[in-house]
Amino acid sequence: MTTIARALATAVLLFAAGTPIHAQTPHHAATPFLPIQNEPAPKLFVDQPLPGPLAKRAVAIIPYRTENFRILPIFGASASEVSPRAGHLHVSIDDLPWRWADAGGTGAIVLTGLPTGEHKVLIEIATPEHEVLGGEVVKFTVPAIDSAHP
Repeated sequence: MTTIARALATAVLLFAAGTPIHAQTPHHAATPFLPIQNEPAPKLFVDQPLPGPLAKRAVAIIPYRTENFRILPIFGASASEVSPRAGHLHVSIDDLPWRWADAGGTGAIVLTGLPTGEHKVLIEIATPEHEVLGGEVVKFTVPAIDSAHP
């Protein structure tokens, strides 16, 4: 073996011997490939509508985000076994008796055509079987828009 080859082999062995074992051991973090044992509770965070589009065009763009919960277009009993936990949103406006499900996971609810005045939007996270796990209410006012000055 040449001197250079011996030096390289020695360097590789020293590097391998000096590398901590924990650096080579995978952490048991969340992964979409393995079920998560004892998943933490899902959380929903909802912000006020973006002020610019609301004031200029009467468009309510309501940002949201989730933790420990993915918004996916999956429904039914078998989808409830998905890990990490997944589901969809239920959205209600002004305590009306109807609502809709949003499974797009876009990070924002967009509402257009709301009349001028006060509004209340309830956004809930729900399992694939529509069991509500939590929700947040956002209240805002749609201003009068002067159609003569776009």
